[in-house]
Amino acid sequence: MNTSFTSQSSDEDACMRNLNPLSDARFATTMLVVALSAMSSGCTRLLTAPGQTTGGPFGSNVATEDTTATQLVSNPSATPFDSVTSDASSNSDRYVARQYPTTPPYVPPTTYVPPTSSVPPSSYTTPPSLAAPPQTPPMTYGGSAYGVPATAPPAYPPATTTTPPPVTYSPGQSYGTPITPGGTPALPPTTAYPGLTSPGTVYSDPLAPPTSYVPLPTVREADLIINGYPARTGRIMLGGAVNSDAGVTGQITLDERNFDITRWPRSFQDLFSGTAFRGAGQTFRIEAAPGSDFDRYTINFADPNLFGYKPVSMSVSGFLVDRRFTDWDEERLGGRLSFGYRITPDLSISLGLSGQNVNVSNPRVLGIPQLDAVLGDNELYSGTLSLKHDTRNSPIQSSEGHYFEFSFEEAFGDFNYARFELEYRKYWLLAQRADGSGRQTISYSTQVGYSGDETPIFENFFAGGYATIRGFDFRGAGPVENGVSVGGRFKFLNTVEYMFPITADDAFKGVAFVDFGTVEPDAELHKDTFRVSPGVGLRVAIPMLGPAPLAFDFAFPVNQAATDDEQMFSFYMSLIR
Repeated sequence: MNTSFTSQSSDEDACMRNLNPLSDARFATTMLVVALSAMSSGCTRLLTAPGQTTGGPFGSNVATEDTTATQLVSNPSATPFDSVTSDASSNSDRYVARQYPTTPPYVPPTTYVPPTSSVPPSSYTTPPSLAAPPQTPPMTYGGSAYGVPATAPPAYPPATTTTPPPVTYSPGQSYGTPITPGGTPALPPTTAYPGLTSPGTVYSDPLAPPTSYVPLPTVREADLIINGYPARTGRIMLGGAVNSDAGVTGQITLDERNFDITRWPRSFQDLFSGTAFRGAGQTFRIEAAPGSDFDRYTINFADPNLFGYKPVSMSVSGFLVDRRFTDWDEERLGGRLSFGYRITPDLSISLGLSGQNVNVSNPRVLGIPQLDAVLGDNELYSGTLSLKHDTRNSPIQSSEGHYFEFSFEEAFGDFNYARFELEYRKYWLLAQRADGSGRQTISYSTQVGYSGDETPIFENFFAGGYATIRGFDFRGAGPVENGVSVGGRFKFLNTVEYMFPITADDAFKGVAFVDFGTVEPDAELHKDTFRVSPGVGLRVAIPMLGPAPLAFDFAFPVNQAATDDEQMFSFYMSLIR
């Protein structure tokens, strides 16, 4: 039954018909329909007096209802939830009864057909139940489907601050996520359209109040954490050497390259754990080298960066040297203080002050004026200025670069004199293998020196031996007086050497050399005292014995003085562990 029945009679007529049992069938049918409609809608006002009100099934007051309800009933588009209305504005007792519309027929959902290999991805269809909600934001705010008019979005006052709020960023997170001061990422605000964002903002909601602009960082920064452990900087070395000049010598060395003179131990644990006297990058070295022909004991402290990271260095050293020469014994006890300045990584200048006591004893021959004048103790002090330029690729086995040193010394004390020395070494690389091994090198070295007239005999220049002119005995190529090597105040020593590999691993190398030069009492060269000694040699590199190779040389003097002592074979072997 899809139609509604409307009663047009008043309450009085209904009551009169109800009292007359002789009414016709039409009246009875009409009353039956009205009674059933009133019972279904909960209307109980059929028997109430005029002007009284009763509450309906929805708790509404008929006397206070407005005309809008009556209009909704007569409107075909009204909602089916409005069942009973009253025209209260005209104070009438007309009631309208209307049935609910029938439920629309059931429509089964569209069957979802999965894609197959023959269907391209662009033709995939999505079932209606899985369709995404619309992404278009509403243009109005507050409207409903029940007739409530929509209004414009509420207006918000403009932002009062002109400075963006501070935003911190947590390491390891993407930019755009605000971080609270406590370090916990803040949750994003709730928004009905999270997909609508604009560049340059963290979050964007079309209905949200305006917020301050938060710019993204333009520079990606991260905390750099370096976890490092100091390498071994201290060592104790045991070694020894045997050579044709100084005999057999032992060596024990304590070396610390990360010394700190201001870090004194506060407990025995600091002393034995290695934390005391360490950490400033200074150098501390103690060396004891007793031997058959000489003994040497030294202690040295050096700071390569005296004033922080300035290129100023300082070194303080003390020494005790006891040397037993063929013609006399010599003992030196003293110290040295020097300051250096590094102009470039290769160029440096230094200024030093030294003082020592030199004791000369046990002369082999008496009656030598120069030797007799220095017997006993001699106080000697000097100041030295030196300039160095070093571009060698290795200080032990150089194959490229050069070394240059010039020094000037002014001595005072028991003897007053001036001295200058110049040393120059040059290395040329002729050939090498593709991997850098098998190097063939030519080198040239020269030493020139001159000392003043009052130079004592123990400070004269001497020549002969594997370190100066090979083919002669130690101190055997120089001035001699009554069989005693007294040395000279002028020296000019040179070496030209060619080194080549013998084996593929460079363990064995051969050398061919020519040593030439002289030592004279004065700054002059004499044909009959100019020494020339060519020769060949062998170099054996054994890494387990130390960085210096074993050296074996054979030299044959072709020009020498009548008083020279020749020695064809010279060698040098060392072991440092």
